[in-house]
Amino acid sequence: MNDTPGWASPGSAPSEGTQPDATGAQPPEQPSGQGGGDQPQTPTQWSRQQPPPGQWSAPHPQVPGQVPTPPPGAGWGAPPTGPGGHGAPVGGHGGWGAPWGPPAAAKPGVIPLRPLGVGEILDGAVSTMRTHWRSVLGIALGVSVFTEIVAILFQKLVLDDRATAETLSDPSSSAREVGRAMGGVLLSSGVVFLVTLIGTIVATALLTTVTSRAVLGKSVTIAEAWRDARPQLLKLAGLTLLLPLIALTIFAVGTVPGILIAAGGSTAAGVSLAVLGGLGAAVVATWIMMRFSLASPALMLEKQSIRTSMSRSAKLMRGSWWRVSSIQALAQIIAGIVGSLVVIPFAVIAGILSGDGMSGLFNGTGDGPGWTFLIISGIGSVIGRTLTFPISAGVTVLLYIDQRIRREALDLDLARAAGVQSYNAAVTDATPGS
Repeated sequence: MNDTPGWASPGSAPSEGTQPDATGAQPPEQPSGQGGGDQPQTPTQWSRQQPPPGQWSAPHPQVPGQVPTPPPGAGWGAPPTGPGGHGAPVGGHGGWGAPWGPPAAAKPGVIPLRPLGVGEILDGAVSTMRTHWRSVLGIALGVSVFTEIVAILFQKLVLDDRATAETLSDPSSSAREVGRAMGGVLLSSGVVFLVTLIGTIVATALLTTVTSRAVLGKSVTIAEAWRDARPQLLKLAGLTLLLPLIALTIFAVGTVPGILIAAGGSTAAGVSLAVLGGLGAAVVATWIMMRFSLASPALMLEKQSIRTSMSRSAKLMRGSWWRVSSIQALAQIIAGIVGSLVVIPFAVIAGILSGDGMSGLFNGTGDGPGWTFLIISGIGSVIGRTLTFPISAGVTVLLYIDQRIRREALDLDLARAAGVQSYNAAVTDATPGS
């Protein structure tokens, strides 16, 4: 067939017809019983290089249903057999060499460079955390410690206000006093939320960079990840704030008409309309949020603007909304379970060791949760976030890469960037005619 070793046809005829062997002797004459003297003799198809005597068995009728055994010849190895030289051939297709089929996809990093399955995406996120643990856990741990320290300090020094607790629990408090107390609580909670949001943005940006390098099999330090992600941090913050704002706007559009009708006197009709509008708005907001769920890695890895990254996400999600959304939801469920398995035991231990810390937290009496409760439960929160940050960020990045491989053949660029040799030829052989 060709000159590739292992693919020559067994028993091929010489290209120039019948030739004498190495000793100069001519091939034997045809037996008289197999043809008349007046009939033309068919040129022999035997190869000049014959096996040693005794290796060719006499022809015999083939049993119905039995697979014929090809004889050994040029380019064909000896058939592997079972123990003792007997039994069925082992390995490959029928035991004759390597199995046929397309070559395995290159895997320079944590994922193979081809369209991924659900398990491969989840395994890629965990493999990134396991293989590049110094960078991944260093980023997640640093951000978690910073945000938790700020939250504990605000909760103890600002929210732990005895006068505020007494005002909110006293039925005789005036509306002005209650409003002032609620304002202080909302302000402090807003500061804690803002610090947590900033930490999440920084962790997402850095972990996106680390995961994208892990796909290529390359390590990156925290300093290198920071230098790469820093120019896009403000855009990522704007995107992170814009998406919830869009969802809240949709929810408000769905519920405000019912609220206005209820305030106008038609309470039952207004409440019904507000509930229906809220449910419809929740569905629309969820659809839009998931449609833009790949905007963050598009913004960070393609260095795009907010608007362009949202457009890229919508394009990549087209026709794959259910698949990507299901994988995202599964990743969040797994991250939530992992976080709960860590946080809940620490919270229970903190409540036991701190005496009335939990009772003060729930009923608003005493001085509120003590330092022991806050510190021990904070340690649990830090460990939980350190483990869940990489899972959530890694799955999002790998989903983005998977969608680009499926739609834009990103695997070719990734293979070249990773230094994989002859990747184009392997892909061409694996998918002929494509």
